[in-house]
Amino acid sequence: MKKFLLAGAAICAVFSSPALAGDISPAKIAEHVKVLSDDSFEGRAPATEGEKKTVAYIAEQYKAAGLQPGGDLVNGQRAWTQDVPLARFENKGPLAISATFGGKTESWSQGEEVALRAAQTGVTHVSIKDAPIVFVGYGVTAPERNWDDFKGVDLKGKVALVLVNDPDFETGRGDFGGKAMTYYGRWTYKYEEAARHQGAIGFLVIHETAPAAYGWATVKNSNTAPVFDIIRDNPSEAHALLEGWIQRDKTVELFKASGLDFEALKKQAQTRAFKPVELKGATFSADFAVDAQKIVSKNVVGIVPGAKRPNETIIYSSHWDHLGVGLPDAKGDRIYNGAVDNADGIATMIEIGRSFAKGPKPERSVVFLAVTAEEKGLLGSEYYAANPLYPLATTVADINMDALSPSGPAKDFTSSGDAASTLQDALVAVGKAQGRSYSPDPRPEAGSFFRSDHFPFAKRGVPAISFGSGRDLVNGGTAAGDAFSKTYTADRYHQPADQFDATWNLDGIAQDGQLMLDLGRQLANSATWPEWKEGSEFKQTRDATAAERK
Repeated sequence: MKKFLLAGAAICAVFSSPALAGDISPAKIAEHVKVLSDDSFEGRAPATEGEKKTVAYIAEQYKAAGLQPGGDLVNGQRAWTQDVPLARFENKGPLAISATFGGKTESWSQGEEVALRAAQTGVTHVSIKDAPIVFVGYGVTAPERNWDDFKGVDLKGKVALVLVNDPDFETGRGDFGGKAMTYYGRWTYKYEEAARHQGAIGFLVIHETAPAAYGWATVKNSNTAPVFDIIRDNPSEAHALLEGWIQRDKTVELFKASGLDFEALKKQAQTRAFKPVELKGATFSADFAVDAQKIVSKNVVGIVPGAKRPNETIIYSSHWDHLGVGLPDAKGDRIYNGAVDNADGIATMIEIGRSFAKGPKPERSVVFLAVTAEEKGLLGSEYYAANPLYPLATTVADINMDALSPSGPAKDFTSSGDAASTLQDALVAVGKAQGRSYSPDPRPEAGSFFRSDHFPFAKRGVPAISFGSGRDLVNGGTAAGDAFSKTYTADRYHQPADQFDATWNLDGIAQDGQLMLDLGRQLANSATWPEWKEGSEFKQTRDATAAERK
């Protein structure tokens, strides 16, 4: 009987052995990034010509690297892709948006005062007239924390305003883990909660840069583009009619005109005693058309079959999609190239695959999963995890890579959130063997653990991590690393300016790729099974399938 679920200390010992030499080439990474982020790929949006070019390029590079097709079975043979059926929604034509407050009516512009997502309920036209507005605090219903921001409020026919992040964000203290964001803080949760309050017309999330972890430009660009969802039998059970964001300054105006103090009510919302507050005399109106279509996007899947235990699988994942063609920036550029996010992750994964294919055969199979629609809500990885090509019970781990930093080699590395698993311990041990240290997620309040493609695997019990580049740079230290990250987030993230830059130092990304390669090699050539630690919300789900790993 195979021994599995090793204790943390034991697994660290296994993973501290010397790593095999690798060959992650910065020059090859640069070649892939330049191609994938070229204007001709039109920002790599799903269901576009850009997707066709992207999928073809990745499959071509997988084949050239020596991988075998690992996707859907077609006539008994594996294809290079996995079909991902999705619903696509896009606002069409002009959006008429207005708010009445303080005795006057203001016309608002899409992308300026508000950013309204295309309705995902299946309707072709949205018409909201003078809907009352209600402030519902953080919009959290958490019975296990004895927390209810709604207190039985009737939201029928109303638009709710909701704060982003958790009630603990401002103070760093309370029942939601302090500064580290829980899932209750994610905007995706806010919309899910809106749908659970049947009758509510919708939620507008109040944008504030610090708790959102990004500026308004990111919100505008992400939410005014077409949105996607999995195919649902009853989409109104998952989505309210209206989902979107509202600028903080405009929110303050609404509150003031209704005789309310925004900051005072935000402080109240940080307590269990908070009760929803209607903004007297304030209403919201919107009228616009929606184009709804069913499309089939593609995950691209390559595999290096295992020589001894091919039914045990390690997955590397990375998303190929970006935002496509959208609103122009100040220079008139409308193509969201996504060089860092996430052409460099795909490039690195291709080169890790090349090293596996050219080196000694691994004992376990290694899958390279380039997923679609991450920018639309992790939909490609969600679809794979719900419809796995290789059983999740015998999937050893998922190692995800997303937006690696082209700022040069770093002394450290990180991950998105705290994975609370022996897989993360193993990552730390492999990094230490390479002379690098692990730095905890520098911004746990941003909720990064819930924002990357490892999460659909984690919530189904598979040990999963999303690797992050370090900030303590060899040249310039943390000051240089933090400066690069801050500038990228403010000026390039989810903006047309995320383009390939010939001055980048890609040695750091190659270094990151080597670390992930060495971790995967040791997983692939061992009989160990990483596990979630006690207290992890994912441990029980994983333990339920333990018998399948004997």
